[in-house]
Amino acid sequence: MSFLRPEAEEALWRWREVLIGLAVALVGLWLVLGPGLLLAVPGYVLMVGGAAFIWIGVQRVRFRKTGLGAGAVQVVEGQISYFGPLTGGVVALREIERLSLERGNYPAHWKLEQPGQQPVMIPVNAAGADALFDAFAALPGLRTERMLAELSDDKTLSVVIWERKPLRPRSALLH
Repeated sequence: MSFLRPEAEEALWRWREVLIGLAVALVGLWLVLGPGLLLAVPGYVLMVGGAAFIWIGVQRVRFRKTGLGAGAVQVVEGQISYFGPLTGGVVALREIERLSLERGNYPAHWKLEQPGQQPVMIPVNAAGADALFDAFAALPGLRTERMLAELSDDKTLSVVIWERKPLRPRSALLH
C-alpha cells in the first residue's frame, strides 16, 4: 500500500529519470562544496552525469504518453511487436524502411513500414509505447529532437520521421 495518491505516483514515475538525475547532481554538488578537495573530482563527475541524465529524462518525458491507449507494445531483441484490439503486427528494427507519424487518427499512430508486409500502426499512447523511444533512437541517422517536436505538434498532417537510405546510389542499381 502506497502513501501517495495514484496520480502523484504516476507523475513521479513519469519523471523518474529527471528526478534520479537531479538527485545524482545534488550529491555531486554536495561533494564539491562539502567535505574537501579530494572529493571534488568525483563530485564534478556526478554533476555532469546527473545533468546528462536530466537531459535524457526530459526527452523521454516528452515522448511518453498516458499508456492508456488501445493495445500493447513490446520491444524484445530488436523486434517491435504490437498487439491491438483490431490490428497488430511485428517488425524487425533492422528492417524498418520508414517511420511515420500518422496524425489522421485519434490518437496519432506510429506507422512502421517493412518491405514485404503490411505497415504496423501503433497508437502513441499504447501500453508500453515508451519503449519505442530507445528502439527509434537506434535507427541510424534519426534526429530525436525532430521526432519529439513532431510528436508534440498538433497538426493534422502525417509526416515521415525517418527513412532508410539505400546502401547503393540509385545509378548503380540501374546498371
